[in-house]
Amino acid sequence: MDDRSYTSNQRIHGMSDVVFECVLAYIHDSRDRQSISLVCRRLYELEAQTRKHVTIALCYTATPKQLHRRFPYLESLKLKGKPRAAMYNLIPEDWGGFATPWVEELTKSFTCLKAIHFRRMIVKDTDLELLARERGHVLQVLKLDKCSGFSTDGLLQICRSCRNLRVLFLEESQVIEKDGDWVHELAMNNSVLETLNFYMTELSQVSFKDLELIAKRCKSLVSVKIADCELLDLVGFFRSAVSLEEFSGGCFNHQAEEYASMVYPSGLCRLGLNYMSTNELPIVYPFASRLKKLDLLYALLDTEDHCLLLQRCPLLEVLETRNVIGDRGMEVLARCCKKMKRLRIERGADEQELEDEEGVVSQRGLTAIAQGCPDLEYIAVYVSDITNAALESMGSNLKNLCDFRLVLLDKEEVITDLPLDNGIRSLLSGCTKLRRFALYLRPGGLTDVGLTYIGQHSQNIRWMLLGYLGESDTGLLGFSRGCPSLQKLEVRGCCFSENALAMAVLQLRSLRYLWVQGYRGSKSGFDLFAMVRPFWNIEIIPPRKVNNGGEGREMEHPAHILAYYSLAGPRSDFPPSVFPLESIAQ
Repeated sequence: MDDRSYTSNQRIHGMSDVVFECVLAYIHDSRDRQSISLVCRRLYELEAQTRKHVTIALCYTATPKQLHRRFPYLESLKLKGKPRAAMYNLIPEDWGGFATPWVEELTKSFTCLKAIHFRRMIVKDTDLELLARERGHVLQVLKLDKCSGFSTDGLLQICRSCRNLRVLFLEESQVIEKDGDWVHELAMNNSVLETLNFYMTELSQVSFKDLELIAKRCKSLVSVKIADCELLDLVGFFRSAVSLEEFSGGCFNHQAEEYASMVYPSGLCRLGLNYMSTNELPIVYPFASRLKKLDLLYALLDTEDHCLLLQRCPLLEVLETRNVIGDRGMEVLARCCKKMKRLRIERGADEQELEDEEGVVSQRGLTAIAQGCPDLEYIAVYVSDITNAALESMGSNLKNLCDFRLVLLDKEEVITDLPLDNGIRSLLSGCTKLRRFALYLRPGGLTDVGLTYIGQHSQNIRWMLLGYLGESDTGLLGFSRGCPSLQKLEVRGCCFSENALAMAVLQLRSLRYLWVQGYRGSKSGFDLFAMVRPFWNIEIIPPRKVNNGGEGREMEHPAHILAYYSLAGPRSDFPPSVFPLESIAQ
């Protein structure tokens, strides 16, 4: 063969394959790699051969075989099942999201796979047994994140066979508990574990002696998040976990003074203690100055307790709590915790808010955070009141903000500064790094003009949730003329017409996923057909009655629309509660 011919075949625009292979190893953003793969056929092939991780946002957008043909050498896969709305019981339990067909292909074809992350999927014991049998010798990461359908029998097989497991993550999964033997198997068979997480599960039969054995054998153990377990039983665990940096869970069943002698690992800097009350608060004081993360979502603290604790945490970067923190707690946070990067404030119990008049967050607290925490990257907050000026302050000061989520609580109070059109425009135009945006208000909170502002000033936002925004179809159509990067859109309670939704989808060029609950249906339902196109699946979930949190009364859930791009075509496992749009015409 001519040497010059051989050389030219191994070059791409004057550069050899070796150079591109080296460069691709340092490019991890999926969008950048996708752009590179479109340059030419050879770069498409190189990108396929070098891709190590893939996230699939909906398990019905491709088949396992299609994934293997495109990326045969994957080492890590994150796969999401049920829509995000399932976390709030808005999606029927039988909607789908089964892991079985994926597990069968992953164990058969993906020979390099070391890390698997299933989120909101139905995983069976047989799936876990197959993973343990076929991939147990190489599996290093297994995350079953908000999953259901499996029991501790399946976990037993994983913990017995996967001896190289570094991460076992079960947080918020619905696990059927038969016994605690799975943790004992993990303790006996693993010496490399780094993360163990069964936080917010109902796994109560775990032996504290097995946790202590894990800590003794696994010297690299840095993060442990457990369900309820008496903290005094964990004295030996804490003594042995010399590398521990994060701990969450546990409970207090004794007098506060009995916990005073507990000694925590010197590297512990991320903490979440469930049911911690005012009496137990002094336990944290000795090492509060080194804390970088605090999870107080399930602590029993009032506004004053938050103030006392937060003023002792100058290095805090992440805080998760409830709105009982109040505006006063937010001001202390802004004054004392200048390194804050992530702030999540969930809604507290209504009866607790009534007991603690300070336990509300409003524009006062948000303004303090905007002025005092300039490095903030993420904020998710439930507020009782909000003004345009507070949003403008956030837009002026929080230049690193990437993720903004705000819910205005629907109470009897009159909000004097609605609509928030100008404030939202200032926020979006000032926070140019925003990639995720959620705004959930109440009728009158944002006009059609404000909704158009969102479209105009959301150049880089990829995911968006809109709740009770706008006044008419005009606002939605104005919004859809912007948002050039928007890939996922979730809409609730806005009551746009089917025709406007279809027209908006056609204008949002980057859109890959749409979920809508509550809309003005046409008499025939045919108006949605305007957005029908190749590879675009449209599912309808009819109105249904659901039990309201076990209170014995039913509430009506409006109809849903779920639409998404799919290389797999229409799925075949539709439950009785869901049907494809095409069936309307039959």
